[in-house]
Amino acid sequence: LFIWGENRIEAQDELHPLGEAPDDLVAPVVKKPHIYYGSLEEKERERLAKGESGILGKEGLKAGIEAGNINITSGEVFEIEEHISERQAEVLAEFERRKRARQINVSTDDSEVKACLRALGEPITLFGEGPAERRERLRNILSVVGTDALKKTKKDDEKSKKSKEEYQQTWYHEGPNSLKVARLWIANYSLPRAMKRLEEARLHKEIPETTRTSQMQELHKSLRSLNNFCSQIGDDRPISYCHFSPNSKMLATACWSGLCKLWSVPDCNLLHTLRGHNTNVGAIVFHPKSTVSLDQKDVNLASCAADGSVKLWSLDSDEPVADIEGHTVRVARVMWHPSGRFLGTTCYDRSWRLWDLEAQEEILHQEGHSMGVYDIAFHQDGSLAGTGGLDAFGRVWDLRTGRCIMFLEGHLKEIYGINFSPNGYHIATGSGDNTCKVWDLRQRRCVYTIPAHQNLVTGVKFEPIHGNFLLTGAYDNTAKIWTHPGWSPLKTLAGHEGKVMGLDISSDGQLIATCSYDRTFKLWMAE
Repeated sequence: LFIWGENRIEAQDELHPLGEAPDDLVAPVVKKPHIYYGSLEEKERERLAKGESGILGKEGLKAGIEAGNINITSGEVFEIEEHISERQAEVLAEFERRKRARQINVSTDDSEVKACLRALGEPITLFGEGPAERRERLRNILSVVGTDALKKTKKDDEKSKKSKEEYQQTWYHEGPNSLKVARLWIANYSLPRAMKRLEEARLHKEIPETTRTSQMQELHKSLRSLNNFCSQIGDDRPISYCHFSPNSKMLATACWSGLCKLWSVPDCNLLHTLRGHNTNVGAIVFHPKSTVSLDQKDVNLASCAADGSVKLWSLDSDEPVADIEGHTVRVARVMWHPSGRFLGTTCYDRSWRLWDLEAQEEILHQEGHSMGVYDIAFHQDGSLAGTGGLDAFGRVWDLRTGRCIMFLEGHLKEIYGINFSPNGYHIATGSGDNTCKVWDLRQRRCVYTIPAHQNLVTGVKFEPIHGNFLLTGAYDNTAKIWTHPGWSPLKTLAGHEGKVMGLDISSDGQLIATCSYDRTFKLWMAE
């Protein structure tokens, strides 16, 4: 019930005829505080002059202390700073950080800002972030980690750059005098051969274009008619390598059983079984002058095996003539230098070696690959050696100076085969990435990548007279022939039931041999 104005008083009179209002309606008396303006000093003096004690009398103070309501300590200090809440500490730290951030100078060049962020390990840009926001973010990060962090990262970068430069520098160590003699000998051997090769190239260029084209067409026609001429079971274990003799009348095969065998060509009759290895034989190769001018009693063949053994063989004995000692781990391939004086071996200890058979000593132990070295090939002139490694890189070495003159970078997996073209400037490499790459020594780059096979490529070989075609073999059970130049497919040699592990072309270019995991080797000939 709300009654306003005079009516309210009347209503109250009616309810309370005696004129007494109930307690809850009586307005409380408000104490008006005294408001002092100015100093209280005079009032205090007056109070003290009257003899009054402080706010509390001495007795009151005493009673308060005894009751424990008033604490008076002797010389104890209450540290407020220790009891500042964590929140307050965070706020203070944030203010300090912002203060530092304002004092930090940040480059206005956006690329420099990005470089600084990258050096600090931060993302160089965030979604929807502009240059101004990026600068602010860098400033905030530097206010937390400090500007010294950027200097440290720059120092670390400089150190890593220096170490990289030092790592990439070619380093030398002193070689034996026999190596110097061998290098000079190789230079004197290779230069006349290079001159002869160039002269032949000039003569070939003088042949009319039409004649050369018709000759090439004839060759392609005969290559397309290649057929399996002979197939022979070579052993009871996979055959890992095959190599024609220089007169094209013999074929040497290497087997995982440890045996090496010599077969007559083209009728594939077994002539010799060479016993000496106890484990998988990686390769067996004929001396460049074997069956041509070498005596049968001389060293005619060399072979290598997975236990690191390298053996030399004659044609009149089934036992090895000599052992080359020095390798402790697997030797993958062995190859003769065109002169027949030197022998190259590749090893899984990341190095390859050159042996002088006249001096009967190792003259070069060459490192340079980061993983095992698998294959080696020599240039026709005898001046260069090419190596392919399990690190997916190839290297071309100048035997006259010892320098690595070309780095073959491009394969995605291990290089299992390398070969020089007779033209002197093309190199082919076969790899575990199923491709064969062709490199040009003059341009120092890869000129063509052949998507050769459906499995890893085990070997590559140029036709040995003019390099008119390229042969590749792979784990897809086939070998393929490619035109050179052009690199178009001419013929697929299919017939093996297992992966093709080795291949070769006879020195007259008439026969092709392939050997396989299916324990057979096959000869291919044009009809």
